[in-house]
Amino acid sequence: MGGEPVKLRNPLAIAHNHGSAGDGAGHWWAQRYTAILLIPLTLWMIWALLTVIGATHAEVAAWLGRPWNAVMGLIFVLAMIYHGILGLQVVIEDYVHHRMTEVCLQVIVKTAGIVGALMASLSLIRLAVVG
Repeated sequence: MGGEPVKLRNPLAIAHNHGSAGDGAGHWWAQRYTAILLIPLTLWMIWALLTVIGATHAEVAAWLGRPWNAVMGLIFVLAMIYHGILGLQVVIEDYVHHRMTEVCLQVIVKTAGIVGALMASLSLIRLAVVG
């Protein structure tokens, strides 16, 4: 009666956590959430840009120095970059079929997104605080 023990697990339980990365739903929701978030933020950004047309650097810095404007600008930039990273990730996964190329492109996109987010955040904060 030797041999392997009887496995009483159902096939779905055995397959769980194998194959897909399992983050598809979270990625999908994040992309939809940022898209919805960007609608009012884009309207705010259009209004903001129309407000500062023709303003001097000092006037724009003073305008951005108001907490509401600085926070809204920062949220807009970060949401836009994150949404872009999510979208490019999907395009790369769907259309790049060489694994090394796909991995390299994903690293480049995420690195560029992080660098861009840091540069934009520091620039906005510096402009808002220092002027």
